[in-house]
Amino acid sequence: MFSKILIANRGEIAVRIMRTAKEMGIGTVAVYSDADRKALHVLSADEAVYIGPSNPLESYLDADKIIDAAKVTKAQAIHPGYGFLSENAQFAEKTAANGLTFIGPKGDVMARLGDKIEARKLAQQSGVPTVPGRIVAETDEKELFEFCEQAGYPVLIKAAAGGGGKGMRVVRKPDELLSAARQASNEALGAFGNGAIFIEKYLERPRHVEIQVLADHHGNVVHLFERECSIQRRHQKIIEEAPCPVMDPELRERMGRAAVDLVRDAGYENAGTVEFLLDEDRNFYFLEVNTRLQVEHPITEAITGLDLVKLQLEIASGAKLPFKQKDLTLRGHAFECRIYAENPEENFMPAPGKIMFSQHPEGPGVRMDSGVYAGFTVPVQYDPILAKLVTSAQDRNAAIDRMIRALKETVVLGAGTSLEYMADVLNSQEFRDGNTHTGFLDEHFPGWTASHEGDDLALIGFAARRLLEARGLQTFQPEESPTDEPLPWASLDAGELAEQAGYTGAIDAFEG
Repeated sequence: MFSKILIANRGEIAVRIMRTAKEMGIGTVAVYSDADRKALHVLSADEAVYIGPSNPLESYLDADKIIDAAKVTKAQAIHPGYGFLSENAQFAEKTAANGLTFIGPKGDVMARLGDKIEARKLAQQSGVPTVPGRIVAETDEKELFEFCEQAGYPVLIKAAAGGGGKGMRVVRKPDELLSAARQASNEALGAFGNGAIFIEKYLERPRHVEIQVLADHHGNVVHLFERECSIQRRHQKIIEEAPCPVMDPELRERMGRAAVDLVRDAGYENAGTVEFLLDEDRNFYFLEVNTRLQVEHPITEAITGLDLVKLQLEIASGAKLPFKQKDLTLRGHAFECRIYAENPEENFMPAPGKIMFSQHPEGPGVRMDSGVYAGFTVPVQYDPILAKLVTSAQDRNAAIDRMIRALKETVVLGAGTSLEYMADVLNSQEFRDGNTHTGFLDEHFPGWTASHEGDDLALIGFAARRLLEARGLQTFQPEESPTDEPLPWASLDAGELAEQAGYTGAIDAFEG
């Protein structure tokens, strides 16, 4: 096993990887940009190396700087997390060429599966159905229009070299095609350093269902069941669950076998995910392979009792998988809500800022993977994910109820979030009935507005704490007061509290 690893990422995923590494007695090295000098992953690591400006092209996407950091700190392996260089085959190959272990698949396998044309060919060879599509250059107008005429509208354009919803555009009319292609290509270039795009027939109302796989260096491959990730905004997941609510043993066996056969035929090693679209007639189609750890991996951990990062590290060090497919069983139901600094009332526009106060939920079956803390300023240069909230319970409805409770207990002051939005989605009857699909939010929650219920209480509480601290007074809960004297804030007006603590914009909300 490794004695030290470098995590080539930031935020909550870097912190999450470090936690498992520390439990295994493995030293951790963080890398950071100008914007992340005080980030939680930097504070959590045993060592940290500065790698450049806030622009990711000059820091987190600079393979040479990251490899140099690993060599300087004598790390033996690099874990890429997700995003950035996690699916960059050249980075994986360069890591190996420098005598370091890349915690993921080999570069040539990643390149093959990362190429959507090659991955589709391999899927077809493995007997997995595929949606019609092809990779094109953004400037090749003839090929773009030719494909759309053959496949028919609508079509989906997406980045050929990465995932996470980056570069995705749905095109329903010919006059939208070229503009969407240019936008998708530019977004893909900024996110992955590669502007190539893939175009395919767009399926209406499918479920997005993915199979988690693990493969070691000894030919053993298993799947860890499925996740449904249909609740998406701008083609990026925000709520995921495991297992899929419409899955039955026969369909699970077929999809799981398809995923295992595909990655085995590709010579894949380590953790990966095979993504499918599942239509209303329960036909499934290969979508893509994510050759990395997924954002939503905690819900698989919740229903299997396994630590996927621990398994990744063990596989990368040469160990065999410690179980067979027959040894794996499902345990209950789990949900994940991604907490972004964004405003759902403004088409989920990023809403970063300085986090003045945060409160995490607690209780049985609740997990929070966070990458921020009170006092940290959320950078504008990166994906605005703050944390991932995970709940698990014995059945789907109990897990939903637990998640709603946990969302309501979560407080983030200073940055916008979609906490209330996600609670409303989870509590809707259509969601509770399991009638989900990739267009669910557009269909059921257009023009959603927040009730802002509870905002006053949260701001008053925060304002009171900051004001009392500024006056040098100790803060007590009412039941903790050591005397019978009135507590310091008892006679203070809420507006005064807000104003003196710097929340002048909230005064109107506190009237009366």
